[in-house]
Amino acid sequence: MTVATAQEIAERYGRVRAEVGSGVTVVVATKYVTPDELGVLAEAGVEVVGENRAQDLERKHALHGDAFRWHFIGHLQSNKVKVVNQLCELVHSVGSDSSARRVEIPALLEVNLSGEESKSGVRPEEIGAYVRQYPLIRGLMTMPPLAPDPEASRPTFRRLRELATRHGLAELSMGTSQDYRVAVEEGATLIRVGAAIFAPKQG
Repeated sequence: MTVATAQEIAERYGRVRAEVGSGVTVVVATKYVTPDELGVLAEAGVEVVGENRAQDLERKHALHGDAFRWHFIGHLQSNKVKVVNQLCELVHSVGSDSSARRVEIPALLEVNLSGEESKSGVRPEEIGAYVRQYPLIRGLMTMPPLAPDPEASRPTFRRLRELATRHGLAELSMGTSQDYRVAVEEGATLIRVGAAIFAPKQG
């Protein structure tokens, strides 16, 4: 994709940050941003970026390693954990025992609340065992079912917050460009946004 200008991104990024407040980390999802285009995000003042693929993470970090704090937000394959351990400060998507065993940085446990087989993540009843066994788990992450109305995500976000509270976890990664406002109302401490930063304001 071709990203907007640094000024446009800075304005949108600033608007999102002002909306969500200082207690929420805005993770800018860069899945469709090329390594060369990442420089525009740095110029715009973006602080935290989230990568979906380990190979893209390596390429982009090689060019812009010191410009951002790096998070991994994609499906975490156990054979790619070494790269994530070396380059990221947080992984949002631990969803299996094999990846949890290999993670050496703070992590969030991905929870499949929808029961959709296409989604990664552990079942809610498995959270306690993971938290007990893996002390690097700091919180939970989830992806609600796709829906045109952001309000449709609210029950999922609320349930994740309740599960985090029950297990004594402080961090909640939930909400994307479409529904981050609802996520923040329900207690998100991290949001993962792309279109809200790269595309013109909608609505």
